[in-house]
Amino acid sequence: MANFAPEPPGRLISHFTDRSRAQQGDGWDSLWESDENHLWDRGMPSPALIDFLESKQDLLQTPSGRRLCALVPVRNPPVQWDYAAGELAEPQDYNFGSNGRPSGQPGRVRIIAGDFFVRDWEQTLAQDGVEGFDLIYDYTFLCALLPEMRRDWGRRMRELVAPTGILVCLEFPMYKDLKAVGPPWGLNGVYWNILAEGKDGVIEETGEETGAENGPFKRVMYFKPPRSYEAGRGTDMVSVWKPQ
Repeated sequence: MANFAPEPPGRLISHFTDRSRAQQGDGWDSLWESDENHLWDRGMPSPALIDFLESKQDLLQTPSGRRLCALVPVRNPPVQWDYAAGELAEPQDYNFGSNGRPSGQPGRVRIIAGDFFVRDWEQTLAQDGVEGFDLIYDYTFLCALLPEMRRDWGRRMRELVAPTGILVCLEFPMYKDLKAVGPPWGLNGVYWNILAEGKDGVIEETGEETGAENGPFKRVMYFKPPRSYEAGRGTDMVSVWKPQ
């Protein structure tokens, strides 16, 4: 539901200048606390995600027919928790696409506070019999991370996605120079480098997506979404990945 906006110019970049990897989380928290989350948050789900969920039902079926177990990694201020609970109880129209409101009961949201890069919080899932997620959604997560953290991001995604699950990435920003300082960091070609080639994602030029796919995932779908947020409209791409 989040998206980085280009205004005010340089604010995000200057805020994170000289912050180490260990200081990244506190940097985002301080922006929430100072009511500057408008720099990236849009207060509504991504139109591209809504359209994907409504139009790609064939990819959203588990072998047993049970309901999907999905993960959306976000920073964990209480406002995010309240938003999720409120929308499940009384969802707004903007949560749905052209198909309108579906029938049936809404899902259940569970907020797990933990470090994405550390495996300890997964123990809470094991208690519920969860062995990997059927779907993980990545948007404005990878582009918020320091480039040096990209290899670990790919490693954790492979650990967390179930063998029959999928990783769905709304690739943004694709228009930004890979050498430009972030956040958001330019990602054109970065997902392919990490997930398909198994490399560290630290690239300065976008290469051709060819050659042996020796990485942890195989890309099974790649398309430009009909709808997206204004900041990435016309350049955003959706990629869908399965473990291999």
